[in-house]
Amino acid sequence: MASILLAHHVTFNLQQNSRLLLPCVRYISQAAAKKNVDFEYDSPLMKTEVPGPRSRELIKQLSTIQNSEAVHFFCNYEESRGNYLVDVDGNRMLDLYSQISSIPIGYNHPALIKILQQPQNLSTFVNRPALGILPPENFTEKLEDSLLSVGPKGLRQVITMSCGSCSNENAFKLIFMWYRNKERGHTGVTKEELDSCMINQFPGCPDYSILSFMGGFHGRTMGCLATTHSKAIHKLDIPSFDWPIAPFPRLKYPLEQFVKENQDEEARCLEEVEDLIVKYRKKKKTVAGIVVEPIQSEGGDNHASDDFFRKLRDISRKHGCAFLVDEVQTGGGSTGKFWAHEHWGMDDPADVVSFSKKLMTGGFFHKEEFRPNAPYRIFNTWLGDPSKNLLLAEVLNVIKREALLSNAVQAGKALLDGLLDFQTRYPHLVSRARGRGTFCSIDTPSDAIRNKLILQARNKGIVLGGCGDKSIRFRPTLVFKEHHAHLFLNIFNDILADFK
Repeated sequence: MASILLAHHVTFNLQQNSRLLLPCVRYISQAAAKKNVDFEYDSPLMKTEVPGPRSRELIKQLSTIQNSEAVHFFCNYEESRGNYLVDVDGNRMLDLYSQISSIPIGYNHPALIKILQQPQNLSTFVNRPALGILPPENFTEKLEDSLLSVGPKGLRQVITMSCGSCSNENAFKLIFMWYRNKERGHTGVTKEELDSCMINQFPGCPDYSILSFMGGFHGRTMGCLATTHSKAIHKLDIPSFDWPIAPFPRLKYPLEQFVKENQDEEARCLEEVEDLIVKYRKKKKTVAGIVVEPIQSEGGDNHASDDFFRKLRDISRKHGCAFLVDEVQTGGGSTGKFWAHEHWGMDDPADVVSFSKKLMTGGFFHKEEFRPNAPYRIFNTWLGDPSKNLLLAEVLNVIKREALLSNAVQAGKALLDGLLDFQTRYPHLVSRARGRGTFCSIDTPSDAIRNKLILQARNKGIVLGGCGDKSIRFRPTLVFKEHHAHLFLNIFNDILADFK
């Protein structure tokens, strides 16, 4: 253990040709055995700056048919392996961003390749059915093998979708239907309701709302945008709903030094939640549901205590609001538990839980009482994709077989310990190191410095992502091991030491 810790406190020189960390190879190899990831590479290998000439040419070509300003570089996915992403210029990078937190067990995992090669699975990949009307024979069985095998506590109903935004969008609809049905006493729908909804009027279109939090991100579709408050660029020029927005706690770090201040901050935010619910009821814009992320991700990796979420859940019960936990980014194991809300230790943590990204498919779990009472009420052409459930079932097998939730805790500790050490040694560049499992982040002094650090890291063979105003977020795969953490820490240490 001492040798591992030592790796955090020594500046290491990177040999530019081989990209091997010569002084610390023995620390990396001692940090974790490399079994189960033998299909991947040993280290980054950089040939050009990023984006390189081939990427720049492809970006130029793409820009003739769409806005390509968000494109970082073009990738060679055939050559990418495990935690390593290869670009079209032959640069091999250790990926701690994993396609915006969406790759569960690395690139080209042999177990998933095998699933695609099995003849009995061919039809599932070739045909994409309209699941709401014409599902395949084994659809229920495959849902049992995949999603329902990891369903959140108390939620045995599931509806699949294609992405995170449409998952939350339809979860909102489900909540509104549930609330209206509850209000009308589970009686039949009136002709007035049927007629008025066709012209977007009350009572067929009740003026309900979803309470969300400043800094939250729940998607970019119209309903979701009313609950997304992370960056102005997401919302600019788009009409939106008058729905309540509560403050999310802004905790001070280190947490142990600001216990009273953080308790007061969380109490202030919870009080504001209740005030808004009452205020909007008086405005006749009843809060039908509350939506929250266990960790605000896009908005800056903002955390709150487990007790905050337990009290928030109590508020939802008190006021009769549905409680929707958005696990699109946090779900799937990165925090060391399959669902981040499991950390709260509650018997009844949520009414609805949305998911996507690492679960390969989108969708949401919900309680039986939220089940739509008629066909076509929650519906679209595909309602997900059976091939994604097939892949997810194998991902879950790998997670269990290789104990990847425990690995996320172990690798996450190595990563966070290193980030905390950087905070001590480079306080002018790194602050507020925080995280659960490998779901970690740090703050930098400004957006400009953050972006420069990410770019320098990329050119040294490390892929990182930003979030919020000035944060760097770490979103490695579940096969990210301790030796990957130390490899990253050694490279990033050099970047911080030389930063100007």
